[in-house]
Amino acid sequence: MSTNADFDLFRTSEDHEALREAVRAVAEDKIAPYAAAVDAEARYPQEAHDALVASDFFAPHVPEEYDGVGADALATCIVIEEVARVDASASLIPAVNKLGSLPVILDGSDEVKARYLPPLAKGETTFSYGLSEREAGSDTASMRCRARQDGDGWVLSGQKSWITNAGVSEYYTVLAVTDPDGPRGGNVTAFVVEKSDEGFTFGEKERKLGIKGSPTRELHFDNVRLPGDRIVGQVGDGLKIALRTLDHTRVTIGAQAVGIAQGALDQALAYVKERKQFGKRIADFQGIQFMLADMAMELEAARQMVYVAAAKSERGDKDLTFFGAAAKCYASDVAMKVTTDAVQLLGGAGYTSDFPLERMMRDAKITQIYEGTNQVQRLVMARQLLK
Repeated sequence: MSTNADFDLFRTSEDHEALREAVRAVAEDKIAPYAAAVDAEARYPQEAHDALVASDFFAPHVPEEYDGVGADALATCIVIEEVARVDASASLIPAVNKLGSLPVILDGSDEVKARYLPPLAKGETTFSYGLSEREAGSDTASMRCRARQDGDGWVLSGQKSWITNAGVSEYYTVLAVTDPDGPRGGNVTAFVVEKSDEGFTFGEKERKLGIKGSPTRELHFDNVRLPGDRIVGQVGDGLKIALRTLDHTRVTIGAQAVGIAQGALDQALAYVKERKQFGKRIADFQGIQFMLADMAMELEAARQMVYVAAAKSERGDKDLTFFGAAAKCYASDVAMKVTTDAVQLLGGAGYTSDFPLERMMRDAKITQIYEGTNQVQRLVMARQLLK
């Protein structure tokens, strides 16, 4: 027979809920008012950036020993979820700060951690992640970016594509082939590259369907010289580190998707309770109620999957690979469905930029694509099942 203690596994703590209230207040007061302009002008959400720094929600995952607040994985997901509820672009600030710096946290030396984590925790820089290339997206092991040893250091050449917050960040975790003749997947090494490194430049900003407030650019490396102490982990372990990182950070994309979906449901509920047709509120029509019920049901299922995956991330459970992929895949599919249905519920109004739903629908799409397409997530899950 179940006891109350059994159910504590599925309940957020009082601290988590207090955190949610605090983030929601910042998001509604300091981020939401600028979200439409950020999207329309395709500009970096500096107001959100500053608000997140001021409230310690900028990179909450950084451990306390490196001047961070040491938020657990679930707390970090709640931060991202609540920011995404009003602006998906802004939610990429804490999300990508974790993505870019997690390789350092997982496998960096004490010296590398001490150098790069405190500035991030203090909000002095964002931290980006350089894995994908034009011809190495889902197939990361086929990357062509190279780092050759030169004395005590390395010389980096090549490019990276689809890099979030490129040009804004001072620090970048970059994966490069260090042994072209080595075994596939065992010949890649992770490095920290600094924006000021000579020969490191950026491509033009991508013109995107959504998340327009988050700059996405290519990284270009023209014989960039890196000292030997910029390596993260061991030489040749880069791809293993990258895949471990994604096991954890896919959960944060699930949280972002949940936040987008929640924001869309909130907007739809407010509208259908006010809009009248045929002499009554459209919320009173059974067809509308069924849509709302399905949206809320699927959203709550996604949220629970993300929270369970976050708990597994915090513990480092062996089945995190499956749960991280499942949470990201399911939540992003739900975000796309809920935002599409929310636009439908507003009718013609939903299709205009007078309401935030068309932006939320556009923003939701990328959650099915980045940090591994949902087709790749299904491959990841299937491989775990068939082991």
